[in-house]
Amino acid sequence: MNRIPGRGGAPASAPDRSPSSPVDVALHALGATVSWSAGLGAVESLRPRLERTNFHGRAVSLRGGLGAAAGAVAAGSRAGHLLRDPAGRGSRRVTMAALVATTAAGAAGLADDLDAGAHDGGAPAKGLAGHLGALARGRVTTGVLKIAVIGSGALVSGVLLARCRGTVSGGRGPVPTAVDAVTSAVTIAAWANVHNLLDLRPGRALKTAALLSGCLLADRREGTEAARTLAAGALGVAVAALPEDLMEDTMLGDTGANAVGALVGTALAAHPGRTVRVLAALAGTALVLASERVSFTRVIARTPVLAALDGLGRHAS
Repeated sequence: MNRIPGRGGAPASAPDRSPSSPVDVALHALGATVSWSAGLGAVESLRPRLERTNFHGRAVSLRGGLGAAAGAVAAGSRAGHLLRDPAGRGSRRVTMAALVATTAAGAAGLADDLDAGAHDGGAPAKGLAGHLGALARGRVTTGVLKIAVIGSGALVSGVLLARCRGTVSGGRGPVPTAVDAVTSAVTIAAWANVHNLLDLRPGRALKTAALLSGCLLADRREGTEAARTLAAGALGVAVAALPEDLMEDTMLGDTGANAVGALVGTALAAHPGRTVRVLAALAGTALVLASERVSFTRVIARTPVLAALDGLGRHAS
């Protein structure tokens, strides 16, 4: 073991080079995102199926969203060894929470993207109220399917994270665990939806994911390892997918936006601070509800700082 001179032969602490470090997870997510997107783009027969028209009228490919979803799932898979608890239960639960949340969100988004409103009838339902209203009239839209699948995945993930915290803290009662699970589930589901709501302009959802991930990565307090590692994965996906998204070669679609948002939500839900988790749940829910009455695009356009950030790197027209 190395020793530091002049310190009485005290052993030097070696840098953390474990394969589960945040940098490794970020690189793993980045690689998965790029390879999946490029691989799908190389399959000639898939190009027409994945082609969509964006708000500028340009032809873009959904391969970017599929790549981002693959990167989010890969990040969750890679991040699970972080906690290093002796029994490994915490690590497995974090892994499963991230995998369930991102897979459910990505799969539900893919179903919606491929359906492209075909099952929504002559007047496609929009927003949470629109889809729930359609369900009340006996019509099951892909939006309702997304609510059910993403919500179920978020609930399972919330339970896993709550049980993980219960194990780390030495056990707690059923009521605090249930409250923790619900708070975590709301956080994951809400932020998966928020990222999808923001994905109306190139780069907007990915920039949001990068900013939130950066905030979590900056918090180096004890116990934040799981949150930071999942955030690193989300940042890796954002860095990989952002260039082609901004150039309007690809788009996230519901597949990518929901999956990346679910990964960010899981990172927030994995934070050890109860206040952080509650604020994340409240903020995400407030944004989802606000979207029913307020246009995020108009709000951003009227706010100089947000407008400048939103337009950074994007085509002018």
